[in-house]
Amino acid sequence: MGQCRLGLAALLALLGGVRAGGGGRALSQLSDDIPFRVNWPGTDFSLPTTGVLYKEDNYIIMTTVDKEKYKCILPLIANGDEEEEKDYKGPSPGELLEPLFKQSSCSYRIESYWTYEVCHGKHIRQYHEEKETGQKINIQEYFLGNMLIKSPLSDTDQDGKENPKEIPTKNIEGQMTPYYPVGMGNGTPCSLRQSLPRSSTVMYICHPEAKHEILSVAEVTTCEYEVVILTPLLCNHPKYRFRASPVNDIFCQSLPGSPLKPHNLEQLEQQQEMLKMPFRRVKEEEMHSTKEEKFSSIHKPLAVGSHQQLLTVGTTHISKLTDDQLIKEFLSGSYCFHGGVGWWKYEFCYGKYVHQYHEDKESGKTSVVVGTWNKEEHIEWAKKNVARAHHLREDGMQTVKVVSHFYGNGDVCDLTDKPRQVTVKLKCKESDSPHAVTVYMLEPHSCQYILGVESPVICKILDTADENGLLSVPN
Repeated sequence: MGQCRLGLAALLALLGGVRAGGGGRALSQLSDDIPFRVNWPGTDFSLPTTGVLYKEDNYIIMTTVDKEKYKCILPLIANGDEEEEKDYKGPSPGELLEPLFKQSSCSYRIESYWTYEVCHGKHIRQYHEEKETGQKINIQEYFLGNMLIKSPLSDTDQDGKENPKEIPTKNIEGQMTPYYPVGMGNGTPCSLRQSLPRSSTVMYICHPEAKHEILSVAEVTTCEYEVVILTPLLCNHPKYRFRASPVNDIFCQSLPGSPLKPHNLEQLEQQQEMLKMPFRRVKEEEMHSTKEEKFSSIHKPLAVGSHQQLLTVGTTHISKLTDDQLIKEFLSGSYCFHGGVGWWKYEFCYGKYVHQYHEDKESGKTSVVVGTWNKEEHIEWAKKNVARAHHLREDGMQTVKVVSHFYGNGDVCDLTDKPRQVTVKLKCKESDSPHAVTVYMLEPHSCQYILGVESPVICKILDTADENGLLSVPN
């Protein structure tokens, strides 16, 4: 996706004639006092759902001197909010959210293993359902918080006036965003914190196009969570609306018959690149690859229920080595996968170990050995457990669906006085990005873990698994 950063006057001078179209806003509202970054994405593009807001009908049609036409979607820049905030005498944020709590409605977020359920004003639940033989459904669940008081939205004092507390903000994709917090405690006891109950802070954020969906769930410290909810209800309060970011993106898409980017702009950028050539330190193909992967990991939409959400948190993109080399390095244990969200991260080196770690600027890195590899121990484990599960395809062919490996002899667990151990489940997961990896950790029993590793890379090696689930380089 090409980018250039400049004021609107410079952009319009470069492109030539401009006329507004559709639901486009008047050009008089745009000035060079606010910096803009112009992006030229292709047709397969979804607008960001966080940060400065966008609407599909808020655009202008640009026509260059060469008769090239572009539909440019503009950000919704707040103007005059300062005066509106001073004069605001409407409902408090708690009162604006009250209908959501009275309706007893719930929001859901589906991730690779867990489903998150937020029943507003009631509870937050994290669960996974598995069908066992005989169609029996086994549910693994944790409550991340329950409402402790009847009225969670008590943000007014005895005189009915709104408390003058400073409104907290959270950095979402580089945008400091105001939110309304609701605390929920008394969740499922946490074995890692002396059986203290899990707790969560639900952060409600204004988004006029949203339908109360869950943007993210993160474990900020052990068994303490942050849940971000996008809702239009808060947008009636001026203090909870988005502010313009330091640089605001404009997305210009070419109309039929026009190139992806204006010809004059392409020439200008080529001239600028030529001037930079002696100082270039990074190869062009590396820069392109990095930008491409960064964009796909942040902006590519993922269907969650009936809504569009950002790509699942915890998915990373590994460097684009050739597939054969990457597979050899993975199977030799020299290329390790990393993943996890929130407080704990995970490192998995095939045939070596699984580590759980937390990095802190002040105290450094805290690492726990969850399990280490021993081939003989794994083979003994495989005799009693399913190390290789098959799947019957529509064409009648049988393929390996998942391979499980046992890693024992981890650090001794304080709760059990026994070494930690983990079962690593390697799964094939198709993706638009051929080198994406999703890593997640479960703890069905104290200090006995399941590490899920899913990637298109794994699809290429599962069928090499022997009866013990041991993998080899494909022929």
